[in-house]
Amino acid sequence: MTLSGASPAARDPRGDVWVIGDVQGCAGALRALLAHPELSRPDTELWFAGDLVNRGPDSLGALRLIRSLGPRARAILGNHDLHLLAVVAGVRPPGKSDTIQDILEAPDAAELIDWLRHRPLLVRDRGHVMVHAGILPAWTLDQAQALAGEIEAALRQPGWHPALHDLYGEEPLQWDDALRGPDRMRVIVNALTRMRVCHAEDGRMNFHYKGEPHAMPGLVPWFELPGRRDPAVPVIFGHWSALGLHIRPDAICLDTGCVWGRSLTALRLRDHRIIQQDCATCR
Repeated sequence: MTLSGASPAARDPRGDVWVIGDVQGCAGALRALLAHPELSRPDTELWFAGDLVNRGPDSLGALRLIRSLGPRARAILGNHDLHLLAVVAGVRPPGKSDTIQDILEAPDAAELIDWLRHRPLLVRDRGHVMVHAGILPAWTLDQAQALAGEIEAALRQPGWHPALHDLYGEEPLQWDDALRGPDRMRVIVNALTRMRVCHAEDGRMNFHYKGEPHAMPGLVPWFELPGRRDPAVPVIFGHWSALGLHIRPDAICLDTGCVWGRSLTALRLRDHRIIQQDCATCR
């Protein structure tokens, strides 16, 4: 386990918040990280930046562990978590590299899925915002929170299965306030859970590039697009393992490739101190 220091900051009387990057079914690494004294304090809140499951060796264990944290955990939905819900709903077939079968066959599968579909897509608290992938520059944070709420409401309704049909597809690639129905839902979900880069000339989302941020002619990271409406509030996200740990005043990436055998990262909100757990055993 590695630790990096940060400038001292006053401890919030409500307790600390540690934000944890993409777990993706690496339950063993998560258990080891949560055993650290700083993260195991009973008054510590734990935020999870989405992609709780899939690709790693123990998706069932990871989901059960995070759910067992109760009110200490604030987990958001990532694209892999939505994929699990879509498989359950019969909207998507399991993929060749999926590791979610253990969840589908678990005796507590119904309870786990019900818990998962009630997770938010955006958390906004303590002077930060957390989403899985990104926020379009055209959106204010108030608007982004309201739009995330539209998807959350659809997934939390009793007849939630049909809503998953409207979440898949790449078009449209840009936001328009006039969007309605499935087009509107797709743009919201794609921005919050899939976006990494956009076309520099017009801001269209590009879902095909997944590499390092400085080797993509004509594309820029979403957080470098001009005209962001609320850049003063840092946005914490995961989803981009090739970017890795990336901390700047307005954007913080915590996907450090645990599922690829690198590390699982936790960041303390008040001073951005970092703790990392080696994930060599996750491969």
